[in-house]
Amino acid sequence: RIYDLKQARLPVGTIDTTLYRDDVSVSSRRPVLCLTRIPFTVTGKRIILVDDVLYTGRTIRAALDALMDLGRPGIVQLAVLIDRGCRELPIQADYVGRVINTPPRETIKLSIDEESGECQVWLVEEPASRTW
Repeated sequence: RIYDLKQARLPVGTIDTTLYRDDVSVSSRRPVLCLTRIPFTVTGKRIILVDDVLYTGRTIRAALDALMDLGRPGIVQLAVLIDRGCRELPIQADYVGRVINTPPRETIKLSIDEESGECQVWLVEEPASRTW
């Protein structure tokens, strides 16, 4: 879509934040590692991190830590499809598709059809936990 609008091809990469997360040691599950693939130098560049749902800010903090291990960008910006509020860290998106304020007991599920670009969003209310 950017090429259609601006006739510019932008380099794209992926970052695995798994080992940079602050909750990896408290999770009972074994972390599943994915591939970090940045086929360009980040030093001095404008980097736009893209995420689907911005919630507490912890995933973005982990992405920033992973990114800094690759070099020192000139500027880092954040684009998200959905900002659901409830931040735990002082992180704010520069580009937001939609703001959906949700209570912590709700989860946002997101699906994007890569062919058509159609995006579907579901709000799922988690059952209240019981204490006995």
